[in-house]
Amino acid sequence: MTDVPRSLVWNRNEIESPCVQICVIHPETRLCTGCARSIDEIGGWSRMSVEERRTIMADLPNRDAAPKGRRGGRAARLKR
Repeated sequence: MTDVPRSLVWNRNEIESPCVQICVIHPETRLCTGCARSIDEIGGWSRMSVEERRTIMADLPNRDAAPKGRRGGRAARLKR
């Protein structure tokens, strides 16, 4: 197999995105459990500037898309 020069390889010019194709909006945090973006951020992603997208991407590691603790299970339901 021979190496193909990078200039001859077709490159797509797509928008950088943190999407991992696990698209579920958590009902409490209102963030996607896959990428931790809000529904507004996801919807406006293609219209954002590179700087806006990079700012959001830099903040994503600080977000908790879904609570880590248990919600109470059976004991919590019985208290209602």
